[in-house]
Amino acid sequence: MEASAKACANIALAKYWGKADPKWNVPAVPSISLTLSQLVTETRVRFDPSLSTDEVRLDGRRASAAEAARVIAMLERIRREARLRSSAKVTSHNHFPTAAGLASSASGFAALAAAACAAAGLKHDPRRLSALARVSSASAARSIFGGFVELPAGRRGESDLSARQLAPADHWNLRLIVALTEPGKKKVGSTEGMERSRKTSPYYQAWLEAAPGWARTIKRAIRDRDLDVLGAAMERSTLAFHCCAITSDPPILYWAPATLAALATVRGLRERGVSAWATMDAGPHVKTLCRMGDAYRVRQALDRTPGVTRTWIAEPGPDVEVIR
Repeated sequence: MEASAKACANIALAKYWGKADPKWNVPAVPSISLTLSQLVTETRVRFDPSLSTDEVRLDGRRASAAEAARVIAMLERIRREARLRSSAKVTSHNHFPTAAGLASSASGFAALAAAACAAAGLKHDPRRLSALARVSSASAARSIFGGFVELPAGRRGESDLSARQLAPADHWNLRLIVALTEPGKKKVGSTEGMERSRKTSPYYQAWLEAAPGWARTIKRAIRDRDLDVLGAAMERSTLAFHCCAITSDPPILYWAPATLAALATVRGLRERGVSAWATMDAGPHVKTLCRMGDAYRVRQALDRTPGVTRTWIAEPGPDVEVIR
């Protein structure tokens, strides 16, 4: 009754922002992502009858009450399905910064779903794992799959909604350069930010109407391997969801001064003929999509950008992996 799993974080190309059903974490807009091999979470789950309560450790420390509650909620769903009563010990480690806008919840809950189901003896296919992970973190539904992944918009009460792979990791040899711009955790979590935008941003309805079109464009661009078309739609999707956050009440500004500097660097690269395109999640860091042959040039430019503290090159990553 013990298993480990490894999952990779994903970066949304067509952004997810807003819930059709907060209870079940059903997204209000479709999203498309790229799973990244360098952003890895490893999670181990052991169901142990000798434990009196669930124990959760994240990155070598005891999880906070809020963090543990999300983990235990998933464990409870798995225990009910497997008809288990044993408490569990969960140990999880991110090989990249946690809760900083790098999708650590995506890889974390994808790895947890796979490890906990394996430990409980449940033989779920990837689609079922994706739906299970989505209830804890919508972006985790995408991290079950490698390569390019789509999570459609859903409807209220659609608890079985899952992601699906559009193309495997080897479909298109792109690179994504991650530029860290500010240390520490973001002040407003994604779930809180989405609900604030939904309730208060005057641009939220426009976002709901425009987002599916960008997702369709990105989906076609992945099929056709057209980076310029993909990148232009990706940047518009990114700036539009940040517009919703910035115009919420009170405003949510995830950007740091180095965020704007990095965006200017990416625009400068394009002006010099490099097909480089920026995206951001709910955080200050900038990720730049480019061709493999341009990756080191893009990284060097971002390394020289004022305020950027660290960069690395990530490539398309694999499906979640269970390790006994």
